[in-house]
Amino acid sequence: MRYSLQILPVILPVLFWAGYHYYKDRHLPEPVSQLLLAFTLGVGSFYLGLLMYRALDLVNLRYDAYVLAETSLPGLFAYAILVIGVIEELAKMIPFLLLVIHFKEFDEPIDGIIYASFIALGFSAVENIQYLQFVTSLEAWARGFASPVIHIVFASIWGYYIGRAYLCRRSLGRVIFAALACTAILHGIYDFVVIALPTPALPVAAFLIVVIWLWRLRLIRDLHTLAPGPCP
Repeated sequence: MRYSLQILPVILPVLFWAGYHYYKDRHLPEPVSQLLLAFTLGVGSFYLGLLMYRALDLVNLRYDAYVLAETSLPGLFAYAILVIGVIEELAKMIPFLLLVIHFKEFDEPIDGIIYASFIALGFSAVENIQYLQFVTSLEAWARGFASPVIHIVFASIWGYYIGRAYLCRRSLGRVIFAALACTAILHGIYDFVVIALPTPALPVAAFLIVVIWLWRLRLIRDLHTLAPGPCP
């Protein structure tokens, strides 16, 4: 019972953001079973990312980001983009590429945003569980609602562009590379600001997330108003 109460800051935000995205996909909603599968794949992607981090240990290329923040800001900036950004976005992207885009229900560009968001939701849920032992109750609730948004906005970028390219039968190689590079850079910049810069700089990180979220809202609105089809 006590553990159930402790995990509420993770569970309730997951339900909130899952309901939010299901509502946003009300035009041609995806089957709940497929969304749950995407969420489960997101849970698995967290552990895939963990394996990638551990692989870096084997070649002595894994560092403590907070130690880098105290010893080398340029080193942290490079690490945040080339390691944190690449690993976490790639880990979420892999199940999307291997499984999700091949769902028969994956038939319009907005599906890329919705499924990528559910993968990100699963990833962030496990990540938040890992942090529960290190944060206060208030911090757990704040992180429970904010962390999914952070992962969702980055995943929405590659989810949309890769999904659209796949549906339009375009070559995926360049799109995947460009989408991963873009999201890894944005993710890395966000982490660098949050980890390395003083508290007064945090609005910079918040501004980055808000800008992408507004882009995402407008894109979803536009996709709802376009004629149905795989290639708008």
